[in-house]
Amino acid sequence: MGQGRRDDTISAMRVFGLTGNIGSGKSTVAAMLRDAGIPVLDADRISRQVTAPGERAYDPVVRAFGKEIVRDDGSIDRKRLGEIVFSDPRLRSRLESITHPAILEAMKEAIALVEREGHRAVVVEAALIHESGRKGLFEAVISVTCDRETAISRLAARDGMTRGQAEARLRAQLPDDRKTGASDYVIDNSGDIESTRRQVVALARELLGKGAT
Repeated sequence: MGQGRRDDTISAMRVFGLTGNIGSGKSTVAAMLRDAGIPVLDADRISRQVTAPGERAYDPVVRAFGKEIVRDDGSIDRKRLGEIVFSDPRLRSRLESITHPAILEAMKEAIALVEREGHRAVVVEAALIHESGRKGLFEAVISVTCDRETAISRLAARDGMTRGQAEARLRAQLPDDRKTGASDYVIDNSGDIESTRRQVVALARELLGKGAT
């Protein structure tokens, strides 16, 4: 069930967070929300933008983690950086302390653009809303969940991860039951695609303030 508007949200427009652990299928849910008429901003894409050469977080990240994370073309090797930070919570926190403020500012700019376009609501897709203490930025948070074996299978098929690699990535995030318990809405993506779609369509109507027909 949704919660009332908070004073510390990031826009006067209705702004919702979309989260879920790796392999949960939150990008699939994001696409369905777009199909239902709600714009979705991808925090990971914004992260790539702010860490691109010449952008606001590029130099601080390179200074913190060294030239070994820089490709020949000058861009940051996100896979290499991910391997470094996922093996050490202190390094992960250090990276987040650099990138999160830059991502937040860029996100505010993107939300303002969506608002100027006349939309009633926007969703921000971000994996670490709860872990980073960002829940208060949103009117409500939607969590996408699936059973652990399904998540591991998806990571193996999508990213070519071994079971050990997939489990390490899952361990680096908030346990699924805690993430869903801290969220306002939950989409269960363990079943078939149509089951997920029905949940998303019903949720989109609620987020847009439309009653049942």
